Amino acid sequence: MTERVLLVDDDRAVREALGQTLDLAGLRPVLVSSFIEAKDHIARDFPGVVVSDIRMPGRDGFHLLEHTRKTDPDLPVILLTGEGDVPMAVKGMTGGAFDFLEKPCNPQDFLSVVQKALKTRALVLENRALKREIRRGDAAARMLVGTSALSEQMREAARAAARTSAEVLISGPPGAGTAKMAEVIHLLSAAAMRPFQKLSAASATPETLAAAFERAEGGSIFLDEVAALPPAAQFAALDLIDSNPGIRVIAGTYRDLRTEAGEGRFNPDLFYKLDVIRVRIPALKERPEDIPVLFRHYVAIACEQSDLPVPEITPEVIADLMAQDWPGNARALMNAAMRFAMGLDEAHEDDGAPGLAGQMARVEKSLLIEALVRHAGNATEAATALKLPRKTFYDKLARHGIRPEDYRSQN
Repeated sequence: MTERVLLVDDDRAVREALGQTLDLAGLRPVLVSSFIEAKDHIARDFPGVVVSDIRMPGRDGFHLLEHTRKTDPDLPVILLTGEGDVPMAVKGMTGGAFDFLEKPCNPQDFLSVVQKALKTRALVLENRALKREIRRGDAAARMLVGTSALSEQMREAARAAARTSAEVLISGPPGAGTAKMAEVIHLLSAAAMRPFQKLSAASATPETLAAAFERAEGGSIFLDEVAALPPAAQFAALDLIDSNPGIRVIAGTYRDLRTEAGEGRFNPDLFYKLDVIRVRIPALKERPEDIPVLFRHYVAIACEQSDLPVPEITPEVIADLMAQDWPGNARALMNAAMRFAMGLDEAHEDDGAPGLAGQMARVEKSLLIEALVRHAGNATEAATALKLPRKTFYDKLARHGIRPEDYRSQN
């Protein structure tokens, strides 16, 4: 793919002249005149660099630099100014600009800086591609499905936990899947070929715990909903962890274990013993863009297990799914997918009917999110698809707390 240069300048003559210089050098200039136009092109997978004038009406080049660094700190930004202002140059460089050029630019100097930035960008994207290739087959990628930034953070947390042998405390709302996360951490760890013991903490006794430690043989033990561990078993767990340093305990809970310990409902010594590495599973309502991906994944699994044809999942079904808060999280979504695959039920859960205003707000939010998902976070394309003026579209995004950058692919 031809390397792109996003060129941002409100002066049309300057913009076109620099664009022609880039075009003649075999590069692919993307010419825009403002921050608003530029921000829709900036993403973590942008295969190029940004060149921006500093002084522009509305949000200036420094705002664009800040936005770019929040989106991807490794995306080079070259700033241009016609002022020859040294303090301004210093501000740009300390703010993370790749380089600083004074207008009018000598074409060769301009191309030299751009080519240097493009080489830097190419190395970054190549390293990311290699890392993705390595991780594509790991347990985190296979088992923790989702395309959101929060899902990628969750996978990274699992990988980081797996690199140690310390105890892990997994937290998350009901139905989030703490057991699956524990299994992923075990499979990614050096003890992957050793046993993975799963125990229901509520029914555990000192004897069943001791037997699990004996069977673990250097592997991992998962205590499901550890907050429900009976007092006698809590004391036994403390002794067993201390006397078996080669066995890792992974505990899962839907409760606030620190509060449980502080209010005397959980042994504080055991809490601090388990609270070495924390892994949090975010609720589905925090990452709604994962709902369509997870639903399709669960439907495919259900159809494969039951030898059924995969039914069509229409945009209306997706909109209905995304209008839900899903307090039951992944478990509830999986159940809905199973019913949908078997044609037994529509893909929704009855969690209480809101009033008319609430229903309309839900539908509007789901349509906005679905448009952003379809257009990979490009707000301009999403607004066009919904036949909304840009300002109206952005006003609606702000009202619902939706950020287009959250729906771009994360690399």
